[in-house]
Amino acid sequence: MKRINLLSALLFLGGVIIFNTNLVGQSYKIVDTGQEEYYDSLIVINEPVAGDAFYGQDANYNGNQPSYQDNGDETITDLVTDLMWVKSPDMNGDGDIDVDDKMSYDEAIAGTATFDLGGYDDWRLPSIKEMYSLIDFRGLDPSGYEGTSTEDLVPFINTDYFDFNYGDQNAGERIIDAQMASATIYVGLTMTGDETMFGVNFADGRIKGYGTGPMPGQTIDKQFYVMYVRDNTEYGNNNFMDNGDGTITDNATGLMWTQDDDGQGMIWENALSYAENFELAEKTDWRLPNVKELQSILDYTRSPSTSNSAAIDPVFNCSQITDEGGEINYPFYWSGTTHANWQENAPGGWGSYVCFGEALGFMEDPPMSGNYILMDVHGAGAQRSDPKSGNPDDYPHGNGPQGDVVRILNYVRLVRDVDSTTGINNMNDNNININAYPNPASDYITIDIGDNDEISTITISNMRGSILYSRTKEFSKSTKINIINLTSGMYILTYCNSTVITNKKFFKK
Repeated sequence: MKRINLLSALLFLGGVIIFNTNLVGQSYKIVDTGQEEYYDSLIVINEPVAGDAFYGQDANYNGNQPSYQDNGDETITDLVTDLMWVKSPDMNGDGDIDVDDKMSYDEAIAGTATFDLGGYDDWRLPSIKEMYSLIDFRGLDPSGYEGTSTEDLVPFINTDYFDFNYGDQNAGERIIDAQMASATIYVGLTMTGDETMFGVNFADGRIKGYGTGPMPGQTIDKQFYVMYVRDNTEYGNNNFMDNGDGTITDNATGLMWTQDDDGQGMIWENALSYAENFELAEKTDWRLPNVKELQSILDYTRSPSTSNSAAIDPVFNCSQITDEGGEINYPFYWSGTTHANWQENAPGGWGSYVCFGEALGFMEDPPMSGNYILMDVHGAGAQRSDPKSGNPDDYPHGNGPQGDVVRILNYVRLVRDVDSTTGINNMNDNNININAYPNPASDYITIDIGDNDEISTITISNMRGSILYSRTKEFSKSTKINIINLTSGMYILTYCNSTVITNKKFFKK
């Protein structure tokens, strides 16, 4: 993870000092969860307003709304993230999504070498952050569903654009056996020492760690659905800045975070209230993050067992806890996102959280023995759900097939949007009407200065303020700049003369 100081480069060009605030270029835009319903601790409610109980939940805030483009060639472009996706996990091309389309982790990685679609051959297995960008929390967890048909179920992915199927029940699978592979391997081990891959399950709306080897009683490696991705290789890379006032800015996402968590667990309703009444660094617009925002600050290179830390960049402070086994560990954090399900009397009774410590569970070993062993079942970096209220003692052996520990009193780390008045787009003394195209650009970018004959300097800088290109002389009306050697990412074009300056952003594909 990149971390930069608040005081960034001062560039002196043509007698004009430029202060680069490093807040431009969101190469890691978080797609909103899509959640539209409002919930209390159990059921759907009318929209709460400021001052009401349960105000400040996911649906009260609108982020970057999902936006997709069907390219007509079995590929889908995400217009928010600039990622291009394979439309369907139907990898054998028979028109059906079933168990025959699944691959082992090794097969999914190897398949990228020969995969060709839409005229592109640079497909890759997505990282867990790329894969999670597609999750849509208008879905319903099948918990509480009593039918066998999947026609009435609602998956956690937009099926207007992407093909999806639940587990192949004709092949003996469960409805929820729709785990999607990612390229992100857990740095620790789960269960009894398994190598573990983080996968997204669009059937039940979670990130969990899955062993890459054979399941108990089987001889072949665990199988997963696969959707390859391409473009925007910067997606998922954070760019943290310590503001020196108890806040951390991620310039890649445009989000500001509290450096410290709240220091204690609380129920979901109280977490919402805590956020809405919080003030720090003269900011009062803090909120409980939605679950996709919260997952964005996970550091999948860290874990309690390998780095003796939470799965988060050390620029943040993370409370230590004593876990259910009496060991030092790190908290689960509430999001403002409800994990809705099919329970008739409590469809909104569970809230989504993210594990910055180990995703512990009580596994019964051997099965039906009544002997429960606490272990890291899904890895630090998983996203699961907890009851929004109640008593953790009512769940002595956790919940679900892996006995996920139930804490209910989860911790809180708050977020807000970076001020729109802070970034480089608003630091111009005077706007010069100059066009730069195409944007995004691949090999060249053309600068059209129009009638601005006094332009004396054009520079291209990266997000850290380093000048990568500078030209100082008279310019023709249209100037073409070679950017072939620039890596993919966001850059700043600066135009100035002796008295004025303007800045524009562009993206190199």
